[in-house]
Amino acid sequence: MTIKEAQNEIIDEFSLFDEWMDKYEHLIELGKDLPLIEEKYKVEENLIKGCQSRVWLHANLIDNKIIFTADSDAIITKGIVGMVIRVFSNHTPKEIAESELFFIDQIGLKEHLSPTRSNGLLAMVKQIKMYSIAFQAKA
Repeated sequence: MTIKEAQNEIIDEFSLFDEWMDKYEHLIELGKDLPLIEEKYKVEENLIKGCQSRVWLHANLIDNKIIFTADSDAIITKGIVGMVIRVFSNHTPKEIAESELFFIDQIGLKEHLSPTRSNGLLAMVKQIKMYSIAFQAKA
């Protein structure tokens, strides 16, 4: 599945809900499916700077595809990072670096996040892009 297809799949899922409370519930469910980070990676250097809650993000390059794992101490944030990882994980550094992220606006998430959560989301995406650039530079 491409990055664009993964985003469209998330948009389709969220279009099933009319109320934002239902969308938040779905977000919480998505957080439960998050590929959890190993405890040894829950270190300061893997914390996302700019997040209100604590979010750890780790990346491995396997067969030229980046595999992300993460965790958060907040259930909504765990769902948000779960969606972002679902979109970007298992793609090449080049695909990630060149991708446009559109699902956040399309599902209306941006206007339903507090400013600090919104900043945290941007920080997550920025860190993922930084991983892709770093892995490209190593290649």
